[in-house]
Amino acid sequence: MPPALALIAMTHAVTAATAPPALGAALSLTSSQQQAVGIRVERPLPLRGAVPIEAYGTLLDPVALVTDLGRLESTRAAAAAADAEAARLERLYHAEQQASLKAWQASQAQSIEAGAQAHAAALSFALQWGPLALWSRERQHAVLEALTRGREALLRAEVPGHHIGGAVSEQALLEVDGANVVARVLGPLPRTDVQTQSNGWLLELLNPPPALGPGARVSVRLHSSSAAGMLVPASALLYAESGVYVYRQHPARSADTFRYESVAVKPLARVGDAWLVDGLATTDQVVVQGAGVLWSLQGISSFSAAEEEHD
Repeated sequence: MPPALALIAMTHAVTAATAPPALGAALSLTSSQQQAVGIRVERPLPLRGAVPIEAYGTLLDPVALVTDLGRLESTRAAAAAADAEAARLERLYHAEQQASLKAWQASQAQSIEAGAQAHAAALSFALQWGPLALWSRERQHAVLEALTRGREALLRAEVPGHHIGGAVSEQALLEVDGANVVARVLGPLPRTDVQTQSNGWLLELLNPPPALGPGARVSVRLHSSSAAGMLVPASALLYAESGVYVYRQHPARSADTFRYESVAVKPLARVGDAWLVDGLATTDQVVVQGAGVLWSLQGISSFSAAEEEHD
């Protein structure tokens, strides 16, 4: 069997690796094998500046924030009370002062249950409200008061098909009745919208127009933070538990052989069908087509196609 066909057969015969290859690990292919599996390389393009990100926003209902914040505080209070009661019964039991083992164990179970509910409420609040979960209690209640009095509004800016993320500048523009309104970007929202499957950011609007109420939809223009990096096609990026990386090509010892290594990069902003990343140089040869094939081959016991061809 020709070496290129043997390589393809071997690729299909082995299940994909369950863990990503280690960054910096190398893989070698000959020119014919590279062509057989459809590998294509390009040099990244330098780019500097802020990239506009088109999005749409939905005004959030402050009642939902009141409900979620109230649940968060009540479950925390319940967990603290359950912990105190369990500690009190433990002291009474050990001091043999009218506290049975059964009562103490029941209080421990209630304490664990209350703690689990408080943890679930905190996780749900962090997913739903993102940066607000990191605020102090006083600041959270100050925002609630401003929302109630109509001095502020919160909205979720949706960016469909944008999941890897990247830094966003602190200000955004909203289009309301043809006029541009400035909003402040508070931070990303981890919870993905079920219907749109989009990434979101939480925006704060000061002194919003009176008719702009909960549920209203507006056009939003976000901007990536001004940065300098290298532009590579989105198909070149692979995301694993160790982070985002690309494959870089190097000439091997043989003139007809090429070596590929995985290199960690930091996504900065999405630009159309490409990504602005940090961690590459203009002289790098980046795999822009066939990165998934290299990932599969690298999971086959560090398979070297150059060595296989000589067997």
